[in-house]
Amino acid sequence: MQDEYGSGRLIKAPENFLSRGDVATVWAESKRGRRDFLRNAFAAAAAGAAVPAALAQGNPVPVDGGDPNILTLPAHSVGLGQGVASEGYGKPSKYESNVQRRQSPGLTQTTQASVSFAPLQSLFGIVTPSGLHFERHHQGWWDIDPSKHRLMVNGMVKASKVFTVDEIMRLPAVSRFHFIECGANTAVDWGNVAVPTVQYTHGMVSCSEFSGVPLITLLELAGADLKNGKFVLAEGADGSSMTRTIPMELIKSGEVFVAYGQNGEMLRPEQGYPLRLIVPGVQGVSWVKYLRRIEVGDQPYAAKDEAIHYIDLQPGGQHRQYTGIQECKSVVTTPSGGQVLLDQGFYNITGLAWSGRGKVTRVDVSVDGGRNWRTARLQTPVLTKALTRFNIDWVWDGKPAIIQSRAMDETGFVQPTYKQLRDVRGTRSIYHNNAIQSWLVQESGEVKNVQIS
Repeated sequence: MQDEYGSGRLIKAPENFLSRGDVATVWAESKRGRRDFLRNAFAAAAAGAAVPAALAQGNPVPVDGGDPNILTLPAHSVGLGQGVASEGYGKPSKYESNVQRRQSPGLTQTTQASVSFAPLQSLFGIVTPSGLHFERHHQGWWDIDPSKHRLMVNGMVKASKVFTVDEIMRLPAVSRFHFIECGANTAVDWGNVAVPTVQYTHGMVSCSEFSGVPLITLLELAGADLKNGKFVLAEGADGSSMTRTIPMELIKSGEVFVAYGQNGEMLRPEQGYPLRLIVPGVQGVSWVKYLRRIEVGDQPYAAKDEAIHYIDLQPGGQHRQYTGIQECKSVVTTPSGGQVLLDQGFYNITGLAWSGRGKVTRVDVSVDGGRNWRTARLQTPVLTKALTRFNIDWVWDGKPAIIQSRAMDETGFVQPTYKQLRDVRGTRSIYHNNAIQSWLVQESGEVKNVQIS
């Protein structure tokens, strides 16, 4: 069931939304097309810049100083580069070494039961590289020998069946792009601003192409009672024996599958190698890693991580259980907290949107704290239950600005404000925070995490 806090109408921004000084001039020009908009924005930023005399006269310009009449090329343009690697796994450029997953100091007492956050601010498109995909562990990760790993299907079946990884990989496969989000993503900001960057506010979400076998196929091979079996229990092989109840209706739809592949290669050990469950649109804890058992039953199993953990606290002391669907959500990743705008002028505001109920159909962006909104461009592909990249043009005039994004999905659900969310859920909740995120751009160009009540 969807909460009522997300209902409401989208507001169309007036055409003269950006109406101050040079910004209004550039915005008016943009009506003649985006090319004119970009041309004028960059021309304004470049106005008054000195042109080197040598360049103005058509002479070569040295790149390292020296005689202005001699063009000196860098070593990589005149020398022999490195050869093709004969072995080993490819790595990013050394100049990108700062783009990495990061833990939050003090978040948990041990690294074995902790989180590493994906660097959303440094990513492009919708796919998260496997080496930057966020991690959540309850008792550490393991590199399990696939030749010894087994998956059992039991419970309300004609005969319990045990599959090897090789047997599963020989079955007809599917490959689909889906986001996975921890139910605790953005949890630290429920009561107030707690962390500075988008990597820490929203970095427990990632999106990959997963490959594997529909779970319904394995159930049918075991002769599962699909009429009376209403749920399955998925169990992992790690020390925490993570167990989660999955409704049979999701499995019958063919959406849920057992994956062995991620982004064109085998799963990484920290992502559940050699087998994990894929439950599109449902919080990540249900995507059980190191999957070893599927039990078919006729009622929810009330495992510890669904009866007392991953629940939604409510005002008055009550709480909701089995609220696994990740509701419509979005966040601007550039500009975002911790970044600095170096100059006034044109910027491409970009971010990510997603919904556990289907496709994102629209994202609106505001640069004045929600007073006015403009509809962003959705970058293709736009897939169901996957991250969607959005972009919108913006000319910064050097004055303070509050940047927000608000997403809508194909069910008509609209991403709520913090006020709408807290009116229903209070301020003591932990999980499923999908409120609108605000970033304050200061006159200095520095960007900070802020909240608007």
